[in-house]
Amino acid sequence: MRANTEQTEDGTDDVTGGAARRRHAAVRAAVEQGLLNDDVPLVALLDVTGIRQSAASLRAAFEEVTAPGTPVLHAFAVKASPLVPVLRLLRAEGIGAEVASPGELALARAAGVEPERTVLDSPAKTLAELREALALGIAVNADNPQELARLDALVAGADPRSPLGIRVNPQVGGGSIEALSTATATSKFGVALRDEGAREWVVRAYLDRPWLTRLHAHTGSQGIALSMMARGVAETYELAEEINRRAGRRQVDTLDIGGGLPVNFASEETRPTYAEYTRLLKETVPGLFDGRYGLVTEFGRSLLAKHGTVVARVEYAKSAGGRPVAVTHAGVQVATRTVYAPGSWPLRIAAYDAKGRPKEGPAVVQDVAGPACFAGDLLAQGQELPLLEQGDYAAALDTGAYYFAHHYAYNSLPRPAVLGFAPDGAGGVTFATVRPAQPIEEIVTESGAAHTDALTTLATAPPV
Repeated sequence: MRANTEQTEDGTDDVTGGAARRRHAAVRAAVEQGLLNDDVPLVALLDVTGIRQSAASLRAAFEEVTAPGTPVLHAFAVKASPLVPVLRLLRAEGIGAEVASPGELALARAAGVEPERTVLDSPAKTLAELREALALGIAVNADNPQELARLDALVAGADPRSPLGIRVNPQVGGGSIEALSTATATSKFGVALRDEGAREWVVRAYLDRPWLTRLHAHTGSQGIALSMMARGVAETYELAEEINRRAGRRQVDTLDIGGGLPVNFASEETRPTYAEYTRLLKETVPGLFDGRYGLVTEFGRSLLAKHGTVVARVEYAKSAGGRPVAVTHAGVQVATRTVYAPGSWPLRIAAYDAKGRPKEGPAVVQDVAGPACFAGDLLAQGQELPLLEQGDYAAALDTGAYYFAHHYAYNSLPRPAVLGFAPDGAGGVTFATVRPAQPIEEIVTESGAAHTDALTTLATAPPV
């Protein structure tokens, strides 16, 4: 069963459905090879071909609109998939890393991502984090005046190895998911440009510090319109122009425009595309691409989401209130956002039979439930698909980012194995372990087994 990987010029799978065919082949192969069975009822799959195609589409979209020779760093937002083999694959595809914690930085370094291709963007950096970044030469975007004061002390008049800048909030508005909107009037990120005196403070900060050479803003995220993303970039560009004009030189030489391209979770189609976004930026902010500014991007979800699938065996098929319910092994532990906020994070479910083949039959309205002990642990509610029966498999689609790599240990449920897959060159599918399944013994260890008597021996007198 050979996967078709042809694409259209803007990087989306063509009408032959290459991505879906690769997924079908992978699910069937996982069952046939015993990677899914009665004892292993849950696995997460990553489409390596699809990830490579996304990275290539990102690079091509910016190459199309930037002047020759323009330095462009695409830094993957590690929070979207904090898995070392994923970061290593993206590094091989020319993608760096945007990190927001010591843990994410450690993951990027373990994957071999070079310091010069790494950006630190946390809103709560400690002195130790800043010292490490400066020692390594990692780019840092200061989030606020207090953090900039820390950088002042650490730089102390020296010429820093790290590219340094300030993150600003253009305050252009929010999207359909309030919790993810980073450019509202009250967002916690960056210096709020429209607050009284803030813009002038930012300009003066640059004029007083020749070593500030970057300017950063991040407007995009799931639920944000492309037009709003472009407006945020335009505001940042205009601020850079003002700083350079008042400095009388090109002090700001690089614009970090963030990421946050939304993902279409409603169908197989990849929309919007990177090419659509760059064309809109070219129309909205033409000076951005004329070669005067280097560029940094920080895409995460859009690089990975479409290329991940959580596959769970149906342990039981039952009925409640006249509605069929498929009880599976995938729920809140792998799809936390969907379970707690289904209106914002709906998932499509694909039905496969016990042999891993796409299931046929009339569409039936049914729920797909997870294993956790609360009523709301549902991957999908009232979704129409062929009736799932005991021993079938339910696949949660578009879960390559922010899903199975962010395990939520409700009911002490173990982390599933994550496997990458690709065509084997002979018409089949080959798999590689990205992260092994978590053994139960590890759960016990992480839950304090080495300190079993810690509390019983702590009290030396009975309570009053």
